[in-house]
Amino acid sequence: MKKLLTFVMAGGKGERLYPLTKDRAKPAVPFGGIYRIMDFTLSNCVNSGIRRIHILTQYKSMSLSRHIRMGWNILNAEVGEYIDVVPAQQRIDDHWYQGTADAIYQNLYSIHIEDPDQVLILAGDHIYKMNYAEMLHCHRESKADLTIGVVPQPVEEADQLGVMEVGPHNSIVGFEEKPKKNPKTVPGDPSKIYGSMGIYIFDRKVLEEELEADAQRPSEHDFGKNVIPHMIKSGNRKVIAYNFVDRNNGDALYWRDVGTLDAYYEANMDLIEVTPQFNFYDRSWPIRTYQMQYPPAKFVFSQDDRCGRALDSIVSDGCILSGGSVRRSVLSHAVNVHSYAQVDDSLLFEDVDVGRHAKIKKSILEKHVRVKPGASIGYDLEADRKRGFTITASGVVVVEKGAVVE
Repeated sequence: MKKLLTFVMAGGKGERLYPLTKDRAKPAVPFGGIYRIMDFTLSNCVNSGIRRIHILTQYKSMSLSRHIRMGWNILNAEVGEYIDVVPAQQRIDDHWYQGTADAIYQNLYSIHIEDPDQVLILAGDHIYKMNYAEMLHCHRESKADLTIGVVPQPVEEADQLGVMEVGPHNSIVGFEEKPKKNPKTVPGDPSKIYGSMGIYIFDRKVLEEELEADAQRPSEHDFGKNVIPHMIKSGNRKVIAYNFVDRNNGDALYWRDVGTLDAYYEANMDLIEVTPQFNFYDRSWPIRTYQMQYPPAKFVFSQDDRCGRALDSIVSDGCILSGGSVRRSVLSHAVNVHSYAQVDDSLLFEDVDVGRHAKIKKSILEKHVRVKPGASIGYDLEADRKRGFTITASGVVVVEKGAVVE
């Protein structure tokens, strides 16, 4: 029986998500009220029957490691199943991980121990649902050296993604990392590009050979920037694309790279649509996470016309809406919205307290933020900027953890 070993890349700094990554790695950033970004990749693994997983961490990994330990201790080591958090160990030399390829290169020891036939490499910072077993079947049937997950994306987003040039029989004939202009488009559709999902399946021996060769070359030791373009240019390897589309109609399936604050905000807003593109209420594909034991959410109505309510919103356990109004927003655990307060188009992280008559619009409030009675956020961007808040290009206001807003 053929064996598969999986690596999840979770060591990036996530600088474009700052200040949400001030104290945590990007995959540990909360998402959708109760989840962490990493939960979606790990849920895909478990739902796909993949049970041997190394998570490679490096920067600000404590929050992520704790989440994995508390929420993902679900596999049976007695039958060879595990989810291991592997910190950077300087096993090869005295450098930390210099790129995605170097991260795997420094963990060749793990591959030698497990002796897999294929190695699946995943990013831990995307939002999507995918059965990796189907991609693995495609890889084995085609006898490819490398299979890359691709998804059609708007051409305007090409400078944020690795862009594939796909030829006959799904062969990849070109790969350009985040092109600034003139990206290769989908044949017959100049409005779309094939974007890399950051999902790679290598035959084990091919991976080892390519990593050994890359380690000897002066490069950034990155799969997208160095290893994969070199494989394609050499012409000696069979590199194919696995198109992440609905097999019935050919439409691209839901996949979001939440690498910027605006992309992160919009992906959360996708969840509150009447018919969301991404449905985590699908019982056939459960999304797992760790949750503390909070009581149910509570909505308070009083005779003096105070009515706690939430419309087109996600409200997590432990929240109390005691006469405040919430619209088109996502509330994480233990958020308090006091009487006459108003929260619109916003993301409120755990333990945020919104005082009486306070108003919040199009904002992201980190954990433990305290909004004093009568304060406002998101209504005067210049005033918010002077208060030291981050303002994104689309006008989303981000308030750092623990801030007191008056």
